[in-house]
Amino acid sequence: SKEALVELSIGVKCFFRKGRKNVMKIGIDIDDTTFLTVKSMLKYADIFEEEISGVPTNRDSFGLIKDRYYLKVLYGWDEKTKFEFFDKYYKNVLEECTMLPNADKTIQKLKEEGDTIHFITARLMNIVDCDTETITKNSLKNFNIPYDSLNLHISDKLTFCKENGIELLIEDSYETCRELTDNGIKSILMTTKMNADINADGITRVNNWDEVYQKIQEMKETCKEQEEAR
Repeated sequence: SKEALVELSIGVKCFFRKGRKNVMKIGIDIDDTTFLTVKSMLKYADIFEEEISGVPTNRDSFGLIKDRYYLKVLYGWDEKTKFEFFDKYYKNVLEECTMLPNADKTIQKLKEEGDTIHFITARLMNIVDCDTETITKNSLKNFNIPYDSLNLHISDKLTFCKENGIELLIEDSYETCRELTDNGIKSILMTTKMNADINADGITRVNNWDEVYQKIQEMKETCKEQEEAR
């Protein structure tokens, strides 16, 4: 069947296939968007800090988070120390991530409706004794999360989305969402402890995966109305 690509002023591109709902090529971040990574990261960061300092942490590290640079702010580590931490505990951090509520059901529903799902993550691939790809694939499988592609160690998500035709990115980084929005690619910002205080004017913000689904349906409805008006 023929596909018609419609680009709207809001920056959403939607594909329409005759006789079925419009579908999208959706990119999804993993850490603190699909999986709750910050809790396991802090658990092992506290352990590592106690090991190198000899002083018990004895604090609510999660409660002290203000932004995404929390490792540097809370622990004062330089890059060398941070990667020593990763070499020792990154594997544990990734393996112990839990899933954000209803991420599985929402992504399953999107797949069933014909959308393609592409995980785009900056997860590191150069950590000693940590097979990031295998761990991530196992996590997605264990949580019954379907996908079409898994793309790791992607630091420049704007370029990746442009080169791979990603029409929408679900992400917890305000900076990434802003960059995409400014370049005509729609984004949905997942609210976290790291971005809750940021003024995200002009960016679609959600608090959970049920809201993600609602926002995507609204985008599709807007596309459908635009197509019918043509």
